[in-house]
Amino acid sequence: MAPRTILYTGKGGVGKTSVAAASARRCAAAGLRTVVLSTDPAHSLSDSLECGLGSEPTPVAANLFGQEVQAQEEMERHWESVQAWLGSLLEERGVDRIAAEELTVPPGMDELFSLLQIKRHHDEAEFDCVIVDCAPTGETLRLLSFPDVVTWWLERVLPSQRRFAPWALNGILRDGSRTTVRLVTNADRMVVKEAMRTFTYLNLYGYLTDAVVVNRMLPAEGYFLAWSETQREQLELVRSAFDPVPVLTAPYLEREVVGPEMLDRLAGEVFGELEPAAVLHREIGQRLVTDNGRATLRVEVPFAEKGDLSLKKIGLEVIVRVGSQKRTLMLPPALAAYAASGARFEDGALEISFEKRADGG
Repeated sequence: MAPRTILYTGKGGVGKTSVAAASARRCAAAGLRTVVLSTDPAHSLSDSLECGLGSEPTPVAANLFGQEVQAQEEMERHWESVQAWLGSLLEERGVDRIAAEELTVPPGMDELFSLLQIKRHHDEAEFDCVIVDCAPTGETLRLLSFPDVVTWWLERVLPSQRRFAPWALNGILRDGSRTTVRLVTNADRMVVKEAMRTFTYLNLYGYLTDAVVVNRMLPAEGYFLAWSETQREQLELVRSAFDPVPVLTAPYLEREVVGPEMLDRLAGEVFGELEPAAVLHREIGQRLVTDNGRATLRVEVPFAEKGDLSLKKIGLEVIVRVGSQKRTLMLPPALAAYAASGARFEDGALEISFEKRADGG
């Protein structure tokens, strides 16, 4: 049976690696044979687990293995044979040999070898659960878009090889019954905004986000009171922006989150009675359709009822008010030149219409 795969990502410094490692320890403690895999070139998983890790799964604890993908090592091991194969195919299509060698070194080798390790664990089914500690959000989005890039590349450059497109992992990564993404953020406005943008892109790519983890919440007392109040304002923004995706929280712990004791404590704070390996949410929350200068954004709004509705677009942010409820949505940059033209409720969802402005600005 294919493993349950969970990808954790977030802005650098939010505690993503700690949350991923804590999740993995909890899954292992529940009896699931688990590997936690780091695809971040700046590996810190070894430090978090307090265990030296290599490019192959390394035993860490009962049912738990750790692995740090070494892209350069993998490329040196495998790329020469792959390059020779692609070069010969390009030569058959009339491409000069020297040019063929240049064309066979596409960007994204880190992403490629990270994906191959995920696919390996999926195919071998040695583990019940694969936890992926991804690179910061920008690199993660490149990782998740890489299968589409490879498919495009094969179809246009090597159409005779399009049968290899499934190798690009779309089926694995977009199977929401087995694979989900979890966003880790802090209750800081800039970090929350980046998480919202990432959520938009994940929805557009068709990846299921099943939880958002807001890490390092300060206590609402004493010296931290003012900061805590600001954090709670941002927490409300998170809950409105990501609804109905579950929002999990963890406090700022007084000790560095490294080693078994602190990781297990963090897991308890984040998940409570929840099982980390469960799929915590099953619907992609936003869907965008564009057509000839028009666009429609469909957003699940389970809390809303038909009533007073207002819509405001500021840059790439859309602020929707339904009665006393407010929700802030983030649009992709491609819609910067579009203006909101209307909204309606249909089947428990809000559909927002946009039209491209005549001036394009």
